[in-house]
Amino acid sequence: MHLPRSRKSARAFTLIELFVVIRIIAILAAIALPVFNGVQERARATTDLNNLRQIGIATQTYLNDHDGVYFLPTANWMTPLHTKYLSSWKVFLSPFDKRSNTENDATAPISYGFNSNAMVTAGALSTDQISKLTEFILFAPAQPFTKTAASTSCVVTMDSGPTGCVTNCGTHQSGSHINAVFADLHVENMLWSVFHSDTGTNGDLVSARWHPDPSNPSL
Repeated sequence: MHLPRSRKSARAFTLIELFVVIRIIAILAAIALPVFNGVQERARATTDLNNLRQIGIATQTYLNDHDGVYFLPTANWMTPLHTKYLSSWKVFLSPFDKRSNTENDATAPISYGFNSNAMVTAGALSTDQISKLTEFILFAPAQPFTKTAASTSCVVTMDSGPTGCVTNCGTHQSGSHINAVFADLHVENMLWSVFHSDTGTNGDLVSARWHPDPSNPSL
């Protein structure tokens, strides 16, 4: 007596099953993409902070060599730092800036700016003329990213965002945040609304953010 052989019945996917699989893959991709983009943005924000930190460290070394007196906030403010204190020009290019890195020449892209108010009537500002070192911003991304080594690359309140932009003009987190270096050379990831504000009265922290000594108009 012969028993029937057990066979596994092989069959192909039906069209409906194929659509279900494709739909599941699409849903998983839609979930994963924002996570991936968020990781990329956080990485860029960290690199941006590191660039600013290197500029701050180079500035501190420069100050040590120049009796605490800054260079002027002119178009080529980066020249005193590069190459003696910063060997790589790439530090001046933010990861949020999509332009290609070039050598140190008139067309070299510059993503960061020096506070335009970092000077006094007589010329260069010194650290002892800053009333609140922890509040006074020295460097930050200078948007829009169109600056070069031969163009104005300074920042100050309303000039620090894309033309016509009033709110959420920062570099990351949907424009709500921006990085900055302060006069005590700490680096901070701050709200754009806080960074951008310059509506305080003389002597308060808001004015001190953009003016070395807001209580001393002669500066």
